[in-house]
Amino acid sequence: MLQYNEILPKRIIELDGEPYLVLSAHVFRKQQNRPVNQTKLRHLRTGKVIERSFHQNERVEEAAVEERAAVFAFQKRGEFHFHDPEDKRERFVLPESVVGEAARYLIAGMEVRLLFFEGEVITVDLPIKVDLRVVETPPNVRGNTAQGGSKPAVLESGAEVTVPLFIETGDIVRINTQTGEYVERVRKA
Repeated sequence: MLQYNEILPKRIIELDGEPYLVLSAHVFRKQQNRPVNQTKLRHLRTGKVIERSFHQNERVEEAAVEERAAVFAFQKRGEFHFHDPEDKRERFVLPESVVGEAARYLIAGMEVRLLFFEGEVITVDLPIKVDLRVVETPPNVRGNTAQGGSKPAVLESGAEVTVPLFIETGDIVRINTQTGEYVERVRKA
């Protein structure tokens, strides 16, 4: 059981039999009242974000979540096919609703972590940063670039991100999967 002040970001807790990821937590006191932990929680099955306050006398259960590695194989008709990292013959399929936002950055052969709650896959967890090839971006345009400049780019996974003007088709760029933003160029084409 977790105390009210142990409910911290990145922890997975169980409320009403459902798994929630703690996005943010702030413990504060209002004048003479007892401390309160104001949190933002994301439901791991539906993705809905809620706000909840935990008081000093409240306790919450930490969710019994199991992690397993998997390798993304391919996508077909809204279904995502994965296999076990050690045995490619052990395959399984996840619907688009479970994969969620991670689908934007998945490419064949990428290793991911699957989170299981009560024997059911609840989410696909990507690495924080992934390296992807730029497959389409407009050519560089000379002009006012004193403050930098940016342009749209389509990555090999199908995601569209904003990149600096010096990025060209064929370059490999590093993308932050949590924010969806360009981080750096890894290799020039």
